[in-house]
Amino acid sequence: MDVRKVERISKALSDQSRITILKQLREKEDCLYCHEISDFIDLAQPSISHHVKQLADADLIIPGKEGRNVKYRLNKVVLDEYVTFLNTLKS
Repeated sequence: MDVRKVERISKALSDQSRITILKQLREKEDCLYCHEISDFIDLAQPSISHHVKQLADADLIIPGKEGRNVKYRLNKVVLDEYVTFLNTLKS
């Protein structure tokens, strides 16, 4: 994994709201609709959009259109690569 990607992921994970979104994705079996995020995060829609964009830019979530709705899935491949990279640091 390239260092810039590690940096982008680390920055995305440095916010409590973004971590909460990732936790909810895991609990919802990897599928979460955009409108559902406001149910568990007390933020305005523009703030939620900002956090989702940060996660998507870091490839931690995968957005997909389903009609007029946007559905998000957890990108387990990137998370696994990130964890593997972190594990190499402690070796």
